[in-house]
Amino acid sequence: MLDHTTVQVLLAELQEDILPLSVTNDPGTIRRSATALATVCGLLDVPVTLAAAPRPGGPAIIGELRHLGAPHLRGTPACWDDPTLRETMLGHHRRTLVIGGVTSEIVVLHTALDALAAGLDVQVLADVSGGLSHRTEDAAYRQIEAAGGRITSVPSLVSDMVRDFTTPTGRQTITALHAAMA
Repeated sequence: MLDHTTVQVLLAELQEDILPLSVTNDPGTIRRSATALATVCGLLDVPVTLAAAPRPGGPAIIGELRHLGAPHLRGTPACWDDPTLRETMLGHHRRTLVIGGVTSEIVVLHTALDALAAGLDVQVLADVSGGLSHRTEDAAYRQIEAAGGRITSVPSLVSDMVRDFTTPTGRQTITALHAAMA
C-alpha cells in the first residue's frame, strides 16, 4: 500500500497545442485520466505541480487542469534541470514522484531518470502520458524501469493509495475515478 502522504504529482506539457502530438495515447484519454488524478489529489491533499515549456502566446494548460494554478515555466527537456521547479518538488518533502506528460520520450523520460538518480521513487502514469511513437515510448519506459522506476496508471495508483472504498474518502475517490473515466 502506498501512503498518499508520501506522494506528489508532476504533470508536464499538458498543453492544448501539445496534447495532440501524442500518437500512443488518445488526447481524450489523457484529459480524462489527468482530471481523475487531479480530483483524487485534491481529496487526498496530494500536491500537484504543473510544468510547461514556453510557447508563443504563453502556455495553454488544458482546461481540466487550469484550476491547479499557473505552471512552472522551464526551457529544458527535463523538469529536474530547472532549479526552481526541482526545489519546488523537493520542497514538498514527499519521496514518491508521480509523473505524467507529453512526450514520454522527452520530458517524462528525462525527468523520471533525473528524479530516480536524486533518490526519489518514481511512478510514471501511462494513461496521463503520450509518446511520439509506440516504439520510442516503449524504449523510454524500458529505460525508466531499468533505472528503478515503475510504469502504472491512474486507477492503479489511486487504488494503491486508497484501499478501502467504503470510507467517506474512499467513496469520493472511487466516484471521482468513475466520473472522470466515463
